[in-house]
Amino acid sequence: MNGVTVVDHPLVQHKLTIMRDKETSTASFRRLLREISLLLCYEVTRELDLTTRTIETPLMTMEAPTLEGKKLVFASVLRAGNGLLDGMLDLVPAARVAHIGLYRDHDTLEAVEYFFKAPGDLEDRLVIVVDPMLATANSAIAAVDKLKQRGATNVRFLCLLAAPEGIERFTSAHPDVPVFTASIDEKLNEKGYIVPGLGDAGDRMYGTK
Repeated sequence: MNGVTVVDHPLVQHKLTIMRDKETSTASFRRLLREISLLLCYEVTRELDLTTRTIETPLMTMEAPTLEGKKLVFASVLRAGNGLLDGMLDLVPAARVAHIGLYRDHDTLEAVEYFFKAPGDLEDRLVIVVDPMLATANSAIAAVDKLKQRGATNVRFLCLLAAPEGIERFTSAHPDVPVFTASIDEKLNEKGYIVPGLGDAGDRMYGTK
C-alpha cells in the first residue's frame, strides 16, 4: 500500500507472534511491546536529517555525523500509546513528548478527545504519533488533526498492527503522513477490532478489562 511501510524484520515478527498469543502474560506482553517499539523506532527514524560537527576522538579531530534540527516529538495516543512510547524513549531519550487523550465510543466507534498536551513549536519538529492499533483509524485521524491544528507539518504514524480499512481511511484523510507498522492484518470485525489481531492492547498491557 502506498505510504505504508511494513517492518518485516524477523525479530519484530517473532515478538509480535508471542504478543498475539492469548496465553502471553501481562508482564510479558508489556515487556515485548517495549522491546518491539525499539525495533520499530529504528525504522520510523531511518531517514532523519544529519549534519556534522567537529569532535576530538582519542586519536584525532574529525567531522562526525549528528542529528540536524530540533529534537523529535513522540506523540502518544493514550493510553495504549504509552507502551510504544517507553521503548522509543529508551532509544531517543532527548525526544519531546506529546500526550493525546482519546477514547473510542463503543456505540459510534468515533474518537472522543479528553486531553491534549504538546510542545509549543511543533512546526519545527518531526512528530511521530504512536498508537499500537490502526483499526477504524478514527483515533489516529483525530490525533493527527489535532497536531496539525497546533502547527505540525512533518508527521509520521507508527503502530503495531493495522487493518486495511484503517489504512485506507487514514491515508485518505492524511495522505502526507506515512504509516509504519509491523503487520497489516486481515480485516476489522463487526465491533471494530483488528482480526486476527491481539485483542485490546491497552487491556493486555495493563491487565484491565
